[in-house]
Amino acid sequence: MANVTITLVKSLNGRKKDQIATALSLGLKKIGDTTTQQDNAAVQGKISKISHLVSVTNA
Repeated sequence: MANVTITLVKSLNGRKKDQIATALSLGLKKIGDTTTQQDNAAVQGKISKISHLVSVTNA
């Protein structure tokens, strides 16, 4: 299965609680944090929820 690399590029300060929880569930806590996740429907849903906060590349 393919992987995606997700990097937090904007701050979580002042965001809605559900957006913060989504970022934390992906392992993103502060600006610059990067994680590699399997590319599946659950991860794609999380990415779409916080797409304005993250940068995504296919790995």
